[in-house]
Amino acid sequence: MSSPIEFNRQRYSKLEEIRARGIDPYPVRYDVTHPAQVILDQAEALIESAEPVAVAGRITSKRGHGKSGFAHLLDRTGRIQTYVRLDRVGPEAYEVYDQLIEVGDYLGVKGAVFTTRTGETTVMADELTLLSKSLRALPEKWHGLRDIETRYRQRYVDLIINPGVKEVFLKRSRLIRSIQRFMDGEGFIEVETPILQPLYGGALARPFKTHHQALDMALFMRIADELYLKRLIVGGMERVYEIGHDFRNEGIDRTHNPEFTMLEFYIAYVDYQYIMDLVERLFVSVFEEVNGTLEHAYQDQPIDLTPPWPRIPMLEAIRTHSGIDVAGLSTGELAAVCGERGLDVDAELGRGRMIDGLFEHFVQDRLVNPTFITDYPVEISPLAKRRGDDPELTERFELFICGSEFANAFTELNDPVDQRRRFEEQVEMQRKGDGEAHAMDEDFLRAMEYGMPPTGGCGIGIDRLAMLVTDSANIKDVLLFPHLRREVFEDEPGAQDAE
Repeated sequence: MSSPIEFNRQRYSKLEEIRARGIDPYPVRYDVTHPAQVILDQAEALIESAEPVAVAGRITSKRGHGKSGFAHLLDRTGRIQTYVRLDRVGPEAYEVYDQLIEVGDYLGVKGAVFTTRTGETTVMADELTLLSKSLRALPEKWHGLRDIETRYRQRYVDLIINPGVKEVFLKRSRLIRSIQRFMDGEGFIEVETPILQPLYGGALARPFKTHHQALDMALFMRIADELYLKRLIVGGMERVYEIGHDFRNEGIDRTHNPEFTMLEFYIAYVDYQYIMDLVERLFVSVFEEVNGTLEHAYQDQPIDLTPPWPRIPMLEAIRTHSGIDVAGLSTGELAAVCGERGLDVDAELGRGRMIDGLFEHFVQDRLVNPTFITDYPVEISPLAKRRGDDPELTERFELFICGSEFANAFTELNDPVDQRRRFEEQVEMQRKGDGEAHAMDEDFLRAMEYGMPPTGGCGIGIDRLAMLVTDSANIKDVLLFPHLRREVFEDEPGAQDAE
């Protein structure tokens, strides 16, 4: 394979020619007076005043007519046409423009605004400034960037070629701002908690492990924000939230990425019923602000977010969709039922895992409109408070839309004695081979022993919510740089072995 210089020899030659003419192909700044969309919006006034504008952007198209030519510049606001004439910019500048400047280059144009015979708002160039010489050609206009892995890996090209991609990420940004406004309006304080932690916890998941050289200690990338946020509740910060990155050393699929963004929040003196009400209001607020409607289609599946949303206990949902009365079965009978129904669930990992497996198999995909599934088994909810009327269940809910989980919440366990017992049970599950079981956290227990008020808490996956809001089929479509297999370049050590 040719080296980048050999492969792009024509562009490198033009770069050398530009430098030979004493032109800096990579200047440090350019003073833009009017972005593209501002010129389009104010065209009538700009034409009447003959006020010169300075606009800059990447050339996305270029066509010439002997002594004149048109080009389109793309900036963050949109596209604007420019018109370059030899008699306006002079022979030297025009020759550089005509012969050495190409599609993909960044160009600054200064001049007055006019309208062409076809009615297109255009900047008549009086001055041209090359701002960056591109050494790689953009993908061909009509075929674009089609290979999906290349789009994910080279997002910088994807954003140029496919305008809809930028809109997805602009909407994601608006989504996060909308959440922050809502939380601020509810009296929350936004905080930041450690990403590198001496113990991982707050969820049932495998962590990424690293090592701190100076302290000579193992550290883990956080799998959840929960335990540090609860410490803040103990410290008297009664309404806290964090939007941050979590990391789980697990598989990658349509809805999972090892690095992901979560909203977690905690409120003193409330239970999971209050949290359900708040989550419902949050989703309604976000959809009304970002999408302008509560009626939505996700991958051609109509959904309606109009409240109130159904609230269904997990065991009731399983009984409705499978006919299995879990509450009336012993652990052995439950294991037999799972085997008969073809569920690959290890009975050694407990009753809660089997119940969760039945729910995933029979119920989850049928939950299209927003639905709260409540009252999860205690074995799979080590940080949730037990129900007063049934200690085998917890005051926990998950929100499902279109078969995917969007929120996980509970009335938080604030009894330090019960919490220690739960941690001990999780350690025993680790011993039996459950790689996702929770570790013992003595510092968190110490914090709880100082007294933690009744608390409700919730975690919401921002990436999945962005998928829903933007109608994106894959989590990679809402992550600017999703995780992919490592790309091996030809000149890299070991490249031949990788092939």
